[in-house]
Amino acid sequence: MPIRIFTDGSSRGNPGPGGWGTIISTEREVIELGGREDRTTNNRMELVAAINALEYVRGRKNVDTDGKIELFSDSKYVIMGITEWIVGWQTKGWKTAGRKAVLNRDLWEKLANAKAGLTVEWKYVAGHTGHYGNERCDEIATRFADREDVHLYSGAREKYPIKLF
Repeated sequence: MPIRIFTDGSSRGNPGPGGWGTIISTEREVIELGGREDRTTNNRMELVAAINALEYVRGRKNVDTDGKIELFSDSKYVIMGITEWIVGWQTKGWKTAGRKAVLNRDLWEKLANAKAGLTVEWKYVAGHTGHYGNERCDEIATRFADREDVHLYSGAREKYPIKLF
């Protein structure tokens, strides 16, 4: 069974205070992660969520997976960037087609490193459409952005209160 990851980012203002949230679901457990930054953008928080999720998986010993990861995001920026645009940016010395510096290069480089050697299938899920995993990540991200308390679940998959699929 693949590891399934859901990610989302949020910012209150662009730039402004922001947060990120992720859910990592393995065959046996579910782990929620999240965090905040004081001055950031939504795109940066979307990238940070994916980076943290993949780094968490990479850092685990004996993760129960067959080597495949499905990462769900409502950010076409993240999905298109990591699956299509990044190769061109790297080839052009981190310049866009319009010869401008790639925004968020520091995070794109971290994301490329975080996914290196992993088999990741990047999947788009429309935001705010009732998809439980995406909705929960949005809640985590916005609560962190708003400096509200948030309980992050870490435990048995069968006890996780949200139906992810």
